[in-house]
Amino acid sequence: MTEWMFSDPPNVAVFTTRSIVREGAWIARVFHDADDGSWQFHDSTPGEPPEEEAMIVALSSMVLRDGTLNDLADLPEGWCAWRDGPAAPWKRGRIG
Repeated sequence: MTEWMFSDPPNVAVFTTRSIVREGAWIARVFHDADDGSWQFHDSTPGEPPEEEAMIVALSSMVLRDGTLNDLADLPEGWCAWRDGPAAPWKRGRIG
């Protein structure tokens, strides 16, 4: 792995879905929550994923899965990022 870009440590727990971890779905949306600074990584399925789809993994495992996440290392708390496809650029905006 290259230089660690995030202010959170590589082993910080983050939320994601089984479709990303087990099925290799691409990461379409990233949330950096304002209330506790946690990270969420979602696939392109519309809406909130069902609770039974949730997984907790290390942030480093997500970065290893998709190196473009390094582009979001400076995403402020209370912001999200999204893209239209796995090769599309990330867009950013405030959550809500």
